[in-house]
Amino acid sequence: VQLQASGGGLVQAGGSLTLSCATSALTAAMAWFRQAPGKEREFVAAIDRNLNRKFYADSVKGRFTISADNAENTLYLQMNSVKPEDTAVYYCAANVNRFPTSVMTTPRYAYWGQGTLVTVSS
Repeated sequence: VQLQASGGGLVQAGGSLTLSCATSALTAAMAWFRQAPGKEREFVAAIDRNLNRKFYADSVKGRFTISADNAENTLYLQMNSVKPEDTAVYYCAANVNRFPTSVMTTPRYAYWGQGTLVTVSS
């Protein structure tokens, strides 16, 4: 599975941005993670496409929305009301098989995109 993330850029606090992840094929489990400078990679959002269940980190719940377009083979992350602490490199990830719920938020995905940088100015 090949993943190509795009859509990052500079946005003002309170603004919106949509990240895209073009894939060779959508998979059962897909997710977005991010890594800020000097910090470890952290979970942002995930989707279990078989059950149509979505998972979000507490820090983005209510502001970010993960979705997948079957026709376009693309994963999206709609980011609203962004904050300076959302500044990071955002990575999309995929796993062919479903994960148990407890694993969906961990970086155990088999395939990763190259990352796209989001910078939020205050």
